[in-house]
Amino acid sequence: MNGVGGLEWESLSAKTLRELEHASGALASGTIEAMEQRLPWFRRLPADQRASVLLVTQSGVAGFVSWLRDTKQAIRLTADAFRSAPKDMSRWVSLRQTVELVRVALEVFEGRLPEIAADEHESAMLTAAVLRYGREIAFAAATSYAAAAEARGAWDARLEALVVDGIVRGDTEEALVSRAAALGWEPAAEATVLVGNPASDEPTRVVFDVRSRAARVSRPVLLSVQGSRLVVVLGGPADEAGGREVLPKMAEAFGPGPVVVGPTVSSVAEAHRSASDALSGLRAVVGWPTAPRPVRSLDLLPERALAGDPEAEYQLIDRVARPLEDATGGLMETVDAYLEVGGVLEACARKLFVHPNTVRYRLRRVAELTGRNANDPRDALVLRVALTVGRLARARGLW
Repeated sequence: MNGVGGLEWESLSAKTLRELEHASGALASGTIEAMEQRLPWFRRLPADQRASVLLVTQSGVAGFVSWLRDTKQAIRLTADAFRSAPKDMSRWVSLRQTVELVRVALEVFEGRLPEIAADEHESAMLTAAVLRYGREIAFAAATSYAAAAEARGAWDARLEALVVDGIVRGDTEEALVSRAAALGWEPAAEATVLVGNPASDEPTRVVFDVRSRAARVSRPVLLSVQGSRLVVVLGGPADEAGGREVLPKMAEAFGPGPVVVGPTVSSVAEAHRSASDALSGLRAVVGWPTAPRPVRSLDLLPERALAGDPEAEYQLIDRVARPLEDATGGLMETVDAYLEVGGVLEACARKLFVHPNTVRYRLRRVAELTGRNANDPRDALVLRVALTVGRLARARGLW
């Protein structure tokens, strides 16, 4: 036979149940009055929100009476009364505050129910019943808040994936910025895109690894796993000394294989340029087996150009070929000659009929204009490819 706290349900008389039903309105009103007296934050709520709490309280009282009438319903009525409330209330009442509301309601019930009971036995019965009912209410509220938090988390994850996908596709600025702002991203924050392989087949683990490393370096981050590719949008500067230290730490969140870093742009609205360059570099990095990890997309310009990336060709022309052609003093022919003779200074000087010191001076000027040192094997490759791309573009009438 069903009971509460060792007391039999049959001991609760029909008269007491009727009295309890008639007093339900007063119980709900008294509960709201107690909330207003004891909870300062509740008094500050707008009238419509306090009215919502009153409706929930009235539903709870009615559910309590119905539960006492039919024990087979168990706590189903409790869940029915409180399941939908947190979906609305959670926007303006925290879980802690909800527990405070339940505590006040229980104290009011415990104080007034003995007056309704026909005798001490029924009073004890009601007291035990309301304690169990209140416990179930608290559990139901906590479950609903947890479900709401999970739903918000799932929605945030979908919205984040939409933002990163939009960055990769180059969506319109307005839609991208508004969605990123909804995730708490500062619209004016600088952004850098990193791409590579995810460290795990489990998306939750990938998300945890990326977010934990971003938290350690105090940077905002957006990410999306796109099949076998992980795309990370990192907030904040990445070109200064502190930023350059951040990139290797973030690269640890990626799986085996290269990690390519796009250029840092002024805002998330421009992040598609960083993503485009990073993805181009990821496709071309196979051409540089010894590339550092992470590697900048700008450092992969030769491989990207050879892979057919027109943006890389343009950047090689703009950063290397055009400055050398526009410069005076024979810089372009000096670079050509120096690379042609395998970087032998004296041989280059003889080829150009100039003094070796003149070659040294010109090569310093080349480094100042282009940022590339012809004595460095990697920079020499960039210079050679840039000059070749520039000549091909000029031959096609593109420059």
